[in-house]
Amino acid sequence: MQAYLILANGRVFAGQSVGCAGTTVGEVVFATGMVGFQETLTDPSYYGQIITQTYPLIGNYGMNRSDCESGRIWARGYIVRQACTAPSNFRSEKTLDAFLKENGTVGIEGIDTRALTRTLRESGVMNGAITTEFDPSRAANAEKLAALMRQVNAYAVTGAVAAVTGKAARTYAPLQPPAPGWQGEYGSAGEAAPPKNGEAPLHIALLDLGCKANILRCLRGRGCRVTVLPGTATAADLAALGADGLMLSNGPGDPAENGEIIQNIRGMLDTGIPAFGICLGHQLTALAAGARTAKLKYGHRGANQPVTELATGRTFITSQNHGYAVLGDTLPAAMGAVSHVNANDRTCEGVVYTAWDCFTVQFHPEASGGPRDTEFLFDRFLANVRAARAARTPQPPERAEAAETAEVPAKEVR
Repeated sequence: MQAYLILANGRVFAGQSVGCAGTTVGEVVFATGMVGFQETLTDPSYYGQIITQTYPLIGNYGMNRSDCESGRIWARGYIVRQACTAPSNFRSEKTLDAFLKENGTVGIEGIDTRALTRTLRESGVMNGAITTEFDPSRAANAEKLAALMRQVNAYAVTGAVAAVTGKAARTYAPLQPPAPGWQGEYGSAGEAAPPKNGEAPLHIALLDLGCKANILRCLRGRGCRVTVLPGTATAADLAALGADGLMLSNGPGDPAENGEIIQNIRGMLDTGIPAFGICLGHQLTALAAGARTAKLKYGHRGANQPVTELATGRTFITSQNHGYAVLGDTLPAAMGAVSHVNANDRTCEGVVYTAWDCFTVQFHPEASGGPRDTEFLFDRFLANVRAARAARTPQPPERAEAAETAEVPAKEVR
């Protein structure tokens, strides 16, 4: 079946249908990952967007139930050069075409994705439509084309967080840590880790702004009990939960649109709870601190984005998916400082806060897909949480008395 991609600038790409037949309108973006197409499709951060994969062959290792980052496809459409029809992988359960059909997603293959990517890089992200319902080059379809172009030009990604967040709180037990040397996921659903030395596991509140499943896995795999809160949760909801730490997830849309959530996050962080924000969580925290955000020309999407940590000068290759960035020079100095920058365009990629017990990053340390080089940030966050828990835990009387009468070694005297 023929399919057509129609951009807001009037350019038309003709190809073949993959996935469902029909018409879809969205914001056309491109992602540069060679792998991770299933994770990309099921990432809620792509809500409202039509994804272009720049790598020419997609679906070659098939689709499976384990690698989804949520329960469905959130993208409004999918564009590939070639959709593999005979995947080769022992974990494969279905083809890309079948997965798209199962999720009601309209796609197109067989177009020049290099030319499309150049267009988006030069002109910036633009709206577009994929249709299998008519040929836009035929004069007889002029009225249909005009009506569709009105939809394309009027389209905007709005109400994104409200569309993707969970509606109620849900709690998950820690996962059994993997055996030494095992490189797979941290266990599977239902594998509860036993408590260490009788100590209760850390309890992390995860604010779901469009959360990827691997953020939850990274926390549970490190022995945490996690309560996922809807994006509408307030500081009062967090206080009632009594959590040890706060995780602010990724998510879609314009961060500045979420005024009420920004106010809620400010209230949560003012309590002093240790916090860690990723992607949209990073942006909303910066807005709560008084900084500003701006839309990037074509965004950062893919698994090969270089980020430099300013304190060490070390550069990491990261997985990213965002169309907006924090304007680092608008962050009030009294609140914190930029900690990471993008090595390509020097945009803000991280903030360490001094006014709050909090740090945030624009990239995805949980990866999936992409490099896991920065997954150690979860350990850094949990170290902060443990320190805060220890500081507020009353010491036994005998231990406190011993601490008061302990002799200070000479080398420590100031």
